[in-house]
Amino acid sequence: MSGAQLPVYSVSQVNGYLKELVDGDPLLRGLLVRGEVSNYKCYPSGHHYFSLKDEQGSIRCVMFRGDAARLRFKPVNGLSVIAYGRVSVYPRDGQYQLYCTQLMEDGRGALDRAFEELKKKLEAQGLFDPAKKQPLPAYPRRIALVTSPAGAAVRDMIRILRQRWPLTQVLVVPVRVQGEGAAEEIAAAIHQVNNRDDIDLIITGRGGGSREDLWAFNEEPVAWAIALSNIPVISAVGHEPDVTISDYVADLRASTPSNAAELAVPDQQQERQRLEGLTLRLRQAMEVQLDRDRKELTRLEQSRVLRNPVAVVDDQRMRLDGVQRRLAMALERTLRRGRVELAGLAGRVDAMSPLKVLSRGYAIAKAEGRAVTTVEQVQPGQAMDVLVADGVYHCRVEEKEEQQWR
Repeated sequence: MSGAQLPVYSVSQVNGYLKELVDGDPLLRGLLVRGEVSNYKCYPSGHHYFSLKDEQGSIRCVMFRGDAARLRFKPVNGLSVIAYGRVSVYPRDGQYQLYCTQLMEDGRGALDRAFEELKKKLEAQGLFDPAKKQPLPAYPRRIALVTSPAGAAVRDMIRILRQRWPLTQVLVVPVRVQGEGAAEEIAAAIHQVNNRDDIDLIITGRGGGSREDLWAFNEEPVAWAIALSNIPVISAVGHEPDVTISDYVADLRASTPSNAAELAVPDQQQERQRLEGLTLRLRQAMEVQLDRDRKELTRLEQSRVLRNPVAVVDDQRMRLDGVQRRLAMALERTLRRGRVELAGLAGRVDAMSPLKVLSRGYAIAKAEGRAVTTVEQVQPGQAMDVLVADGVYHCRVEEKEEQQWR
């Protein structure tokens, strides 16, 4: 390479040339760019600087004060937006960037924000409280399907319900599941079903679709209808990754409508096997009890009571006679012992009787009704009564003399 063959350009010349190329491209003079806001900054001058990025790249953006004044929302990092403007090169540093004149919220970003705002609001009001979840009936007699009557989802649910548990009756409550007014229609249908007394379970939902298609189940009227339902509700919206507000409020969330049907009723084959197992255990328990009763009956049959009941009665009669004899003998001994003890007591009582003492020549002197035991109790001239064995005589004290008897 020879310097004489190629001209030499300055950096500013190269940057200026690139700017002319970019500015001259019709595509880059006015285009829409979708991306996520990052590195957002608003300077005191009123100019906004940020980047738009997606999974594979990013582009620097600037929005001058005059255009920024017309914004109807405040850009924040992470917000999905659509920017309109032109791409040009900034000559000073050679960086190309998007000069935005308009900035709009991307529909997907707006939906995400609306979803999170409503979710936060309803959660604060207690609609997601696990304590408020109603248990599902084990064997529902009738299930109401609040869904579109024309979709594959309703056909799948009916088929699975009939296969798993034919005893359950199915009531289809037709509603629109997308579009304007769909949310109000779904909510009204849930309220209508609650006015009946023959419905045990409600399944509401639809098959898969875009975020916008499923949006009716993210609306507040549907959420409140589910929350106020006295009948347990299963939410079955879209496919496994799809999560709606209805899923949070419902008593049970199913990943798909088909899964909702599986969760709603038992499987008749499994129930049959369970009943067969219970029957087998019951039969075994009965056989064990019967065997125990047979052994007890055999033992009783071999006992002496049943083989020779007369001999058993005779033995008991003899035992009773012996008891009676021993009782009579014991009673006689007790009476004799009592007589002897009574005679002894009578003798001692008789020996201690005052009359017995008087019969031996003793007397009892009384003065003024009291027994006289000392000369100090009477005075000369005092009247006295003297009791002897066969009577009493009256006398008067002539004199008294104190005497120490030994």
